[in-house]
Amino acid sequence: MENRWVFKKKGDEQVVNHLAEILSIGKPLAGLLAQRDIGNYDEAKYFFRPLLEHLHDPFLMKDMDKAVDRILRAIERNEKILIYGDYDVDGTTAVALVYSYLKKYFKKRIEFYIPDRYEEGYGISYKGIDHASDHSVNLVIALDCGIKAVEKIAYANERHVDFIICDHHRPGDELPPAVAVLDTKRTDCNYPFKELSGAGVGFKLISALAEKLQDPFEELVNYLDLIAVSIAADIVPITGENRVLAYFGLRQLNTNPRPGFESVLKYANVIRREDGPDKDGNVLSRVLTISDLVFLIGPRINAAGRIEKASDSVRLLLADKTSHAEKLAEAINDMNTERRSLDNQITEEALAMIEGDQVLKSAKSTVLFNENWHKGVIGIVASRLTDNYYRPTIILTRSNNFVTGSARSVKNFDVYDAIDHCSDLLEHFGGHMYAAGLSLKPENLELFREKFNTYVNDYIDEELLIPEIEIDLPILFSDITSKFMRILKQFSPFGPGNMAPVFLSEQVIDTGRSKIVGQKHLKLSLMQKTSRSQAVSGIAFQQAHHYERIRSGEPFSIVYHLEENEWKNKITLQLNVKDIKFEED
Repeated sequence: MENRWVFKKKGDEQVVNHLAEILSIGKPLAGLLAQRDIGNYDEAKYFFRPLLEHLHDPFLMKDMDKAVDRILRAIERNEKILIYGDYDVDGTTAVALVYSYLKKYFKKRIEFYIPDRYEEGYGISYKGIDHASDHSVNLVIALDCGIKAVEKIAYANERHVDFIICDHHRPGDELPPAVAVLDTKRTDCNYPFKELSGAGVGFKLISALAEKLQDPFEELVNYLDLIAVSIAADIVPITGENRVLAYFGLRQLNTNPRPGFESVLKYANVIRREDGPDKDGNVLSRVLTISDLVFLIGPRINAAGRIEKASDSVRLLLADKTSHAEKLAEAINDMNTERRSLDNQITEEALAMIEGDQVLKSAKSTVLFNENWHKGVIGIVASRLTDNYYRPTIILTRSNNFVTGSARSVKNFDVYDAIDHCSDLLEHFGGHMYAAGLSLKPENLELFREKFNTYVNDYIDEELLIPEIEIDLPILFSDITSKFMRILKQFSPFGPGNMAPVFLSEQVIDTGRSKIVGQKHLKLSLMQKTSRSQAVSGIAFQQAHHYERIRSGEPFSIVYHLEENEWKNKITLQLNVKDIKFEED
């Protein structure tokens, strides 16, 4: 599939020149800072040197005072408390975080509850409320869910169970009648940062509580590894507070991770290390990055909830002994293996459905249903199909007499709004611009499919159906110095809102040493016609079809990330080439 190359908006030239001068860096790096709305020395210092002091006062969040007062009252009255969370990574890390902190105050009067994906579905359930009431629980703290549970919270009130909602999803027209509703996306919430993860909102709650209980803030730093994993897995912007939390959470993961994460990494064949080699001069493994959390830790934590029960993931995260953590991690790794097999099988079946139907193949959106598909992996399948056909996609299956599904979208198209347009046909829905969940009655399936597809047809710009590569800056190979790389590494952690920069280099030619590797990939050795003295190495995955033209000496342009490649205890610079275009095309 052809990609569109689009340049990000350049920073103001005066700002770029000013930053280059006061920071003693080249204009390309100054341009990257300006693109990130950094305009002066203090803002650059804030960006490059995150501090925990940069976090906002948690009491700026609407209802925080009510939430803290209710928890303090529960401590004083010796009440039972239940920590309730969603079954995904964000939910389970949030539960582990809040449960860990509150356990010392509630001791045996605290428990956690994760709804069963198959029996109860997403969010707060009537079964969960009944469980709380039947076990004499007076207060439930709901994490990463609940913002739309208006009727269920009303039911909880009837059963004399108080709720504190900690969520980060978009509210509906009416807020649930809980004791407190913590959600920065509330229209009446003036909290300065709006993009916390569910675990991030939970962290603000325990931060506020720690302040009232006069617990040292340093104690909370031990929970930042959980926050970093939630931020990565839930794909929230790594800007503002999230950047600070991710920065220190990654530090925690690389230096002193909890036994659960250490055990998960062992099964992912990753040996963590701090920056630099060991005492013998050997590099053991890479420093963990946000990407590692997304692709190595996140899927394994998620696997328990997809295949069996997400409570196993919470137990893993709460484990304080390595032996216990390793047993849980082994079981969860087995579940992840099963999950991979299921999502590969269902993805193949879904692809075959589309390829076998010309109408589906040429559509601007995809809505597929199969009652036998495994509910636990349909979100992954939706992501894979979105990547393959690059259009809004919903994958649906049957669960508890309902049709339930997961939606994914393409850049700049709000799939949540598209689903909201069909809300009259739905029993439940929720989510974000790019990912959402929904359920409906079987008799409404075809009506929903037609209405959703019509909305997409009417509102999606044709250009949005072509994959886009956003280019930060054009640079020369001669710009890539050791100082350039040293400073570029300090732009991390990378993620939404601060993606790893994509560079463009033009008039590139082969040095004569490029070759095909693994049948589908290119191992590149390149130079620029304007600077033949400097050759650089690169890798271009799935682009072996360009080999003959590259070998012919024809000049071309590349867009790429700069990264360090580690091989046999040696680290070298490598271009990770995302796309290639020949100048004659």
